[in-house]
Amino acid sequence: MDLSTRYLGLQLRHPFMPGASPLTADIDTVRRLEDADAAAIVLPSLFEEDIVRYERAADRYLEHIFRCKRRVAVPVIASLNGTTPESWLRYARLIEHAGADAIELNVYHVATDPTEDSPTVERRVIDIVAVLKESVAIPLAVKLTPFYSSLPHLAAALDRIGADGLVLFNRFYQPDIDPERLEATWRLTLTDSSELGLRLHWIAILAGRVKASLGITGGVHDAIDAVKAIMAGANGVQLVSELIGLGPVRLHMILQEFAEWGTRHGYTSVSQMQGRASQQQSRDPAAFQRGNYVRLLQAAQNTDMLIEQQGGRSW
Repeated sequence: MDLSTRYLGLQLRHPFMPGASPLTADIDTVRRLEDADAAAIVLPSLFEEDIVRYERAADRYLEHIFRCKRRVAVPVIASLNGTTPESWLRYARLIEHAGADAIELNVYHVATDPTEDSPTVERRVIDIVAVLKESVAIPLAVKLTPFYSSLPHLAAALDRIGADGLVLFNRFYQPDIDPERLEATWRLTLTDSSELGLRLHWIAILAGRVKASLGITGGVHDAIDAVKAIMAGANGVQLVSELIGLGPVRLHMILQEFAEWGTRHGYTSVSQMQGRASQQQSRDPAAFQRGNYVRLLQAAQNTDMLIEQQGGRSW
């Protein structure tokens, strides 16, 4: 099976790579990930807050890009999270000069101001990408959250101004509440396959409707998850939690199992599999719209009836 694909204009051996995480902050782990057949390396984000707080944060990040480029042969994709237009522009240029093959723009903004309307929130993202597309030559991917009022509209706007990729989705880290201390508390949890559905839904809707590469991140934990991601229309598939839990070698195992599954089911290439379950290629496009909601409710009602018929027993 031919596993090769193009992602952000980069020719890759296959679609699977580690996503931005502490794993790729260490050069030895980066080399282990390449040994485990990673098609590319996505580095952790450089956050503007870290630059302000730690004097040498930007220098260390740029040095890490330089070292990775010298030690591994696969593409190195940097990640940048800014808060001001000046920081986006300045550090994107520095990242390009350090040798990164592409930049993933980690657009993590939580809209909490009730006076700020939806078009303003979306315009902020579009303006950032527009300025950077004019200022750097390397490919730009935009990593989004799912909380925009019309994600397809935003995706189309980013596509028109030349975004090379859209990565779905940035995880929303929600605080818990300590009722005794009356304050927010934080706990980092890893993903599982239950988080994949949201990503599949939107990748499948956007596939074929934008020219930009589509990347999926969050919820891919085994070969079948990977098959679903490609069939939805993803060009690139990022893994994080599974690699944190089981180590870099897990990427090689998933890649092998993915290729074996594809061969058994008659696929000769990733491109043949790509988008087969997207909305555009679906025999039932309504499954991605309101029709899916109605059917799920009907199924739930039928389940209640079956439980009643069994005397309240579930199975």
